[in-house]
Amino acid sequence: MNAAPLKLGNIEAKLPIIQGGMGIGISLGNLAGAVAKEGGVGIISAAQIGFREPDFDRNTLEANLRAVKKEYDKARAIAPDGVIGFNIMVAMRHYEEYVRAAIDAGADIIISGAGLPTDLPKIAGDSDVKLAPIVSTDKSAKVILKFWDKKYHRVPDLLVIEGPKAGGHLGFTKDQLTEYTDDIAVNPAEDPNRYSQAYDKEVARIFATVKTYEEAYGKKIPVAIAGGIENREQAEHAFSLGADAIQVATRFVTTEECDADIRYKEAYLHAKEEDIVIVKSPVGMPGRAILNSFMKKVMAGEKIPHSPCHGCLHKCNPAEIPYCITDALIHAAKGETEDALLFCGAYAYRADRIETVREVIDSLIS
Repeated sequence: MNAAPLKLGNIEAKLPIIQGGMGIGISLGNLAGAVAKEGGVGIISAAQIGFREPDFDRNTLEANLRAVKKEYDKARAIAPDGVIGFNIMVAMRHYEEYVRAAIDAGADIIISGAGLPTDLPKIAGDSDVKLAPIVSTDKSAKVILKFWDKKYHRVPDLLVIEGPKAGGHLGFTKDQLTEYTDDIAVNPAEDPNRYSQAYDKEVARIFATVKTYEEAYGKKIPVAIAGGIENREQAEHAFSLGADAIQVATRFVTTEECDADIRYKEAYLHAKEEDIVIVKSPVGMPGRAILNSFMKKVMAGEKIPHSPCHGCLHKCNPAEIPYCITDALIHAAKGETEDALLFCGAYAYRADRIETVREVIDSLIS
């Protein structure tokens, strides 16, 4: 497969590969810069991005906003001409402030999920930043496209379709996860990449919805497919469905350039297939992670003591949560893996060595 560049209006990535945002502290300036330098789209996660700032515990928002600029500048120094952006979750408190900080820093693109970014165009205003909502179903695609059309008279610069085999928080209910994975081959020897025909049909419905808005606006809406893409055959399958790009996250964790502690990367290398499980975040959202001693305690009903609230997510009541997701993800980024929430994609267990960003990209597209 000869990969065509990814065109987003007046900017272009030489390769149609987007490095997915991973927080807390997994995809920061170093990883995003390295991917952008190789011709892909490097994405920094804004989630509690300032956790290493000295005043993070006292002035969380200020520390995070300061770190947005620092990490962007780090990535831009690595890739002066590359495409660099941010992943900013709708579920984050102070969402508007993070979006504006990313724009002020100089971001080329903002990718936004964990909720529907209905007001993202209003926040971005007349800036040149490209806007890319994440959807997982045709229903969510229809909602966001219709809302942006009616209220802002515009369409996304990129639409990211994140499937059921993605890592971290998932945009599906428990029943949907079952629906979109039940028809996947049980025996890896039969189908080592385990494509879901049910979800492929859902993707086709999303493309049909996108097409109606392309025709209405007379312009192309690029689409990236994400979730469980970790080899060339899977990448080619995504492109065969009509994707203009792929978004990949898990494969970039076990790279030399990834910002995470080496012990976090080694947790992927040591994981077995049966260790990859669906978990519930403190705010009730399903997610995919590595089963470790921390998660076993949570699943057994143990309530994990946590630090004072850092105000990360909406709908989070510190008095009621079983554990603090900020604490758990900071433990992960620092390599304290037995006390951590180790988010990962469905195929994290296939990682068997530390690679470079270039090696990962070369293994996916040419």
